[in-house]
Amino acid sequence: MMLPNELSVNPQKWVDKHADYLYGYAITRISDEEVARDLVQETFLAALEALPEFEGKSTERTWLTAILKYKIIDTYRKKSRQGIKVPLGTNEERVEYFDPDLNNWKTEHWPAPFGVEDQDPLHNKELNNVLQDCMKKLPPFWLTIFTMKHMDDSSKDVICDELKLSESNFWVIIHRAKVSLRSCLQKRWF
Repeated sequence: MMLPNELSVNPQKWVDKHADYLYGYAITRISDEEVARDLVQETFLAALEALPEFEGKSTERTWLTAILKYKIIDTYRKKSRQGIKVPLGTNEERVEYFDPDLNNWKTEHWPAPFGVEDQDPLHNKELNNVLQDCMKKLPPFWLTIFTMKHMDDSSKDVICDELKLSESNFWVIIHRAKVSLRSCLQKRWF
């Protein structure tokens, strides 16, 4: 019996056609090479099991990437079950960087220009490499939340629900991750 999608999907070529792309997708979200490789393998296995349900409404790569995305979210969930909570910090800590009257950074803490304002920084390979290195320095749980929010475009509600995180802890982690990344980028990019 021939599957309806048999002509459009070829599992024998998945590794050659999609493994590098899927690994790149995973490593930017997990930043652990072994885990990223395992997730790609798990993605291929899950896709083989789900092959009869594949309706062909998307490309192979899009379908495989969607499966990988759910595998990554499962990995985030496992990390979050470790019960890591971030203290909210003192009011002095919050006032150190922000001016409540301006509802913005204090002047002395404004981010310095990165010198790539005239071009799309996402296309700047050197900046991207520095950013990836800085992201690897974040605590794993912070990286998970930052990645879900800013790379996967997950909403706050989804992230808090998936990771069993309070809204206040979410915002503290996002803030601290951004401040850490900004500091690292300013030190390494200039």
